[in-house]
Amino acid sequence: MSTLRARGTVEGLPEWDRCAVMGVVNVTPDSFSDGGRWFDTTAAIKHGLDLVAEGADMVDVGGESTRPGATRVDEDEELRRVVPVVRGLAAEGVTVSVDTMHASVAEQAVAAGAALVNDVSGGLADPAMVPAVAAMGVPFVVMHWRDFSDRMNSRAVYTDVVAEVVDELRARMDAVIAGGVAPERLVIDPGLGFAKQAEHDLALLAHLAELRALGRPLLVAASRKRFLGHVLAGGDGSPPPARERDAATAAVSAIAAHQDAWAVRVHEVRATADAVRVARAVEGAQ
Repeated sequence: MSTLRARGTVEGLPEWDRCAVMGVVNVTPDSFSDGGRWFDTTAAIKHGLDLVAEGADMVDVGGESTRPGATRVDEDEELRRVVPVVRGLAAEGVTVSVDTMHASVAEQAVAAGAALVNDVSGGLADPAMVPAVAAMGVPFVVMHWRDFSDRMNSRAVYTDVVAEVVDELRARMDAVIAGGVAPERLVIDPGLGFAKQAEHDLALLAHLAELRALGRPLLVAASRKRFLGHVLAGGDGSPPPARERDAATAAVSAIAAHQDAWAVRVHEVRATADAVRVARAVEGAQ
């Protein structure tokens, strides 16, 4: 039996012997997949605990929708949405990630118990983010990002999407490290669906090894996204609703786990938790 392949470790977070599962709690009224369902603090905390019971290793709490076309949320409103949920989940022993582009939200969420900052802009949206993360000494997700949600579709232009995403992520990693964030605390994310068309997302999934070659653990966040709707579209070209893409999401989770992703970020946890465990069992039998 061969030794299981290394997916990398992140200083400040637990180590898992397989691809980890990050469950999503959207404390928003307008998320593309489940907007409004967990907008109440009590409901959001309960949902996060349910995700852990279903197999989530971490829970990612966000208070601002980043769906295409979404408008920004001001910091006070985002704080009102996010911090009580982070505090409630952390008090129950959950490993919590905060999904935010605002440094002040990251700081208060970490003070409330968040262990990881997941910034879809990789620190580009708020110049204070990288210094704040460096000062807090917490892990940081650097995602490939080109612009805000209301403009990102116009930026989905590539000659070689894999090479360009790798190059842009490398440059962003270098900038974040130069800003004081320890390399051992970095996670990278190719940003599926962010300034990308379906063919770009599929190409990136087919070439995760090139992203892993950047030398940091890889987070893959494909859950319910538009490219899955494109793949699953019926004969008339109509994609299924976001909540009907969970089986396809689990398939991507198995593919990502097989390609040594450190973690996958999903809305529906149980099927993905099963998928990554099967992938680990197959690796262990090689």
